[in-house]
Amino acid sequence: MPEARIRAPELPDTLEWINTEPVRLSDLRGKIVLLNFWTSGCVNCMHMQEDLRDLLNTYRDNLVVIGIHTPKFPHDNNRGTVHKSVNRQHIKHPVAHDPISRVWKKYAIKAWPSIVFIDAEGYVVGSLRGEGRRRQIDDLIQKYIGIAQQKKILNLDQVSVYATPEPAGVLNFPGRVLATGTHLYISDSGHNRIIQANHHGRVTQIFGSGTAGLLDGVGAYAAFDNPQGLAMENDFLFVADMGNHAIRSINTQNAEIITLAGNGEMQYTAERVFADPLQTRLNSPRDLCYNHGVLFISMTGQHQIWRMELTANELSVFTGSGKENLIDGKPGEASLAQPSGMAMGEYCIYITDAETSSIRLVRLPDGQISTLIGAGRLEHGDINGGWAHARLQHPLDIVFDQQPGLIYIADTYNNKVKVMDLQSKGIRSIETGKGLDEPGGISLYNNQLWIANTNAHEIRKVNLTTNTVEVIELNEPEFDF
Repeated sequence: MPEARIRAPELPDTLEWINTEPVRLSDLRGKIVLLNFWTSGCVNCMHMQEDLRDLLNTYRDNLVVIGIHTPKFPHDNNRGTVHKSVNRQHIKHPVAHDPISRVWKKYAIKAWPSIVFIDAEGYVVGSLRGEGRRRQIDDLIQKYIGIAQQKKILNLDQVSVYATPEPAGVLNFPGRVLATGTHLYISDSGHNRIIQANHHGRVTQIFGSGTAGLLDGVGAYAAFDNPQGLAMENDFLFVADMGNHAIRSINTQNAEIITLAGNGEMQYTAERVFADPLQTRLNSPRDLCYNHGVLFISMTGQHQIWRMELTANELSVFTGSGKENLIDGKPGEASLAQPSGMAMGEYCIYITDAETSSIRLVRLPDGQISTLIGAGRLEHGDINGGWAHARLQHPLDIVFDQQPGLIYIADTYNNKVKVMDLQSKGIRSIETGKGLDEPGGISLYNNQLWIANTNAHEIRKVNLTTNTVEVIELNEPEFDF
């Protein structure tokens, strides 16, 4: 007997629609429908969004994607958080927020991201878990469009989506900031560029055209895509070009921008040594730190730390098994989970491991990993005190102040900056003023802490001596090109 087909359960009225009027599956007969179950901070979900964007461009007349945002962290429960994430990730398809995970449970979803495929007659074809499914989804779309064409049931009507853009300003979702003795360097991530300014906010140079792309060149004639982490050595600024899956270098003296590693494509790899950095596919590098000719790379999408010997032009995996988890141990056995920020310590690297809300330590030179704060993938919170019981929520960046032995942390989903004391083994929050909204980056220079207040599109400066807070007003001059 033929297998009974299952009608896709209708979307409940409890959903909070972000960028469209409520959508009913019953009104989408004649369309191929993909339900995309995602959560805002998941790098795998970000990769899936890229695939869905391309599929929608290919099948715009016959395909509808509906994003079902299902929270992982308490911070994700906020509708405003989802709206910011939709804008930051340039999501153009309908998105619904499901704070009580009702649709997740109804469709028996087990992990982010997951896709439920619904045919043009409203029946569930199946579900796919995890990223890297683009070709499989593409084949299914072609197959079921063909079936719908044979049955003459295709529906060309479009689902209206409206945008609520972010306020216009110099910055758009700045992901990172780096302070030096003379300059501030800002990853103006939403504008796909790097800004050079003085400490008072006067912009003196812009690197990148503002249009997303992977293009070497000089100044505004080059292109980035969602640039994030920054590291400086002499006159060279290194950039984790996350959206391009590449590592870039800026000569700040002549504004020349070149690519050091990555070819613009992303993949998971089991290899640990790579013959040609420029032909190597990276996986969402998010941060960098420099140490004696070596550039360490937080390969966020691969859940590893890589290293690049700049003089020898050698690229390799430094530590991490590539499995997303919180496991301490030797380089090939230990696991990280979306390592996002790095700070060079004394014979070690401190890491914010975002998906486990933990602080990890990578020992130099052998790559052994241990955990300072954090207890597992589902352990998170906002608890200060001793390290053993402290909890963070999706921290993204970290800096080390060697002389007093302090580690500053962008506790991103708690909307706070915290400081760990290496002597007392305690952690506390510091004063940063009202209105922190997913701070993604921090930098320390001369007892001044600079904060990339990402969702508020601003840079803040905290004077750690006087505990005063200042928002830096960036003055962007007109440049002639």
